[in-house]
Amino acid sequence: MPARYNGRVLIQMIAMDLDGTLLDGQAKLPAENARAIAQAAGQGIEIVIVTGRRFHSAREIAGELACDAHLIVSNGALIKSSAGETHYRKLLPADTARQALEATAEFRSCAGVIFDRPFAKQIVFERVDWDGPFVGAYLRRHRQHVAEIAPLTACLDEDDPVEILFLDDCARINRAKKELEALPLAKEFTLALTEYPHRNLSMLDVLARGVNKGVALAELARLRGIPRENVMAIGDNWNDREMLEYAGLPVVMGNSVPELKTLGWSVTLSNDEAGVAEAIDRHVLHKGGM
Repeated sequence: MPARYNGRVLIQMIAMDLDGTLLDGQAKLPAENARAIAQAAGQGIEIVIVTGRRFHSAREIAGELACDAHLIVSNGALIKSSAGETHYRKLLPADTARQALEATAEFRSCAGVIFDRPFAKQIVFERVDWDGPFVGAYLRRHRQHVAEIAPLTACLDEDDPVEILFLDDCARINRAKKELEALPLAKEFTLALTEYPHRNLSMLDVLARGVNKGVALAELARLRGIPRENVMAIGDNWNDREMLEYAGLPVVMGNSVPELKTLGWSVTLSNDEAGVAEAIDRHVLHKGGM
C-alpha cells in the first residue's frame, strides 16, 4: 500500500538506492549529490544507503561521502555500519538455496552465490567467463572476492548464503524468474528484480523469505527511533518499491522504470542530473527546485 506523505514533513532519515539513483550512469557519485547529503547530515539527518550491492561494494561508495552512513545491502538481507558492525542479518537457508539452484540448472552459467564473509570467497560461481558481457563485466570489478567451485551447490556445504544472484540479459533473467516463481518451494524465498532495459542488463536475487529493502529500512528506523513518517526514500527500480512504499516521503528518480512513476509519488530529476540532490534540496533543505 503506497504511503501517505506530506512534502513539508520533518525528515530525520534519508534512504537512497545506489545504482540508477545516487550514482550517475557511469557509476560515479555526482558532486551535487555529495554536497546535498553532507548538508542534510550536517542538520542531524541520518543517511542510509539501501542497495542490492554487497557490503564491501556499497562501503566503497559510502566512503566518498563526507559523513557517516548506515548500509542496508543485498536488497535488505543485511544492515551494517560503515565500519562493518552487523545490526541485522537474514540469510537464505542453504537447503533452500540448494533446491533453487538444482531446479534452475540451465541458468548455471549466470548464477552465483553471495556470502557474508570478511574478504575472500564472498562471490562464488561454478565457472567464470571473465570476458563475458554480463557476468564477466560484473566480476572483473570484484575479482579479489570471487571463487570458482564446481558443482556450485558444493559451496553451500558450510555456510548459509546471503543470496543467489542471477545476472544476464533481460530476456534470460525473465525466464529464470518465471521458473523460480513456478517452483513448489517458491514460498520459501523472496525474489528481487533489478532491470536496466537500455543496457539489456538484468539482475535477479533469491533471498530469504520476507527479505526486501522496505522491511530492512523499517527495522533500521525502529532501531534508530525514527517514525516512518519522518523517513524519505529515493529509488529507481523494481527492488526499491517496498522501500518507497514504507517511507513517509517516497521519491522516484526521473530515470525510474516507468511503473514507479504511476503511483502518485514525488518525481525528481534523473541520476545523470543529480536527482538525489534536487530531491534533498526541495524536500529537506527547502531550497526550491522542480
